[in-house]
Amino acid sequence: MGNLATTAQVAAAEIVPIKQDNDKKPHPPMVGEPPPECPMHQKKAKPVASECPINAGGDDINPLNMMPAPNQQPAPDQPFPLPKDRQVSTIPKAGKDGEFWVYPSQQMFWNAMLRKGWRWKDEDIKPKDMADIIKIHNANNEQAWQEVLKWEALHANECTSPRLKSFGGKAQDYSPRARIRSWMGYELPFDRHDWIVDRCGKDVRYVIDYYDGGAVDPAYKFALLDVRPAMDSFENVWDRMKVAYMRWKYASEISAAQEAKSSSAQ
Repeated sequence: MGNLATTAQVAAAEIVPIKQDNDKKPHPPMVGEPPPECPMHQKKAKPVASECPINAGGDDINPLNMMPAPNQQPAPDQPFPLPKDRQVSTIPKAGKDGEFWVYPSQQMFWNAMLRKGWRWKDEDIKPKDMADIIKIHNANNEQAWQEVLKWEALHANECTSPRLKSFGGKAQDYSPRARIRSWMGYELPFDRHDWIVDRCGKDVRYVIDYYDGGAVDPAYKFALLDVRPAMDSFENVWDRMKVAYMRWKYASEISAAQEAKSSSAQ
């Protein structure tokens, strides 16, 4: 979910090679891990809820996902037919019990990319490429939700069933942290999402920066995600301070254990 065209263009670059700027250093891996995620919801029937967002103009825009009405019609110059089936995510939707967000079909994804200016004639794209792009897009969002749940575990006492309320892509609106890292010589993220999570009646904004992680793995993951609560409330700032301390403490304990092991082996 997020900016479909931006995500698709980066995913396509992993499948259909295009010219890229490699002057920036790759994004460094995150240090440590936040606490384990809170308990997952029980498996239920997952009715269709809504599709992933994309920043687009027009009057009929859904404010929950920044998407126009679903377009399952083939484009006039489309070189091959595309499936219209859609995958239900594991991300619960706020407001209705048992309802989950639904990813776009390959046909919807194609139309979204065209709306953002992508032209298939510029690349040698095949039907399998679109199937792979959809899998990459969906895997990125599933991974992002798991990272959100790790942060939400800090509030498991007050809410055990956080839900995604709304979201939108901000690919060119770089976060302050992303800009600072860019000044240090690291690459900018290829996409940014802002997700609003309903924490049992309380809205919490998360910022998600997506960095290119290299080759796509067998699970169709290639992005490095930097997921954290936005610094727009004292509670969010305090959460980030606690997690920063836990990461530092965990790294220190690991370092001390390795030194002790090295000394005993001598």
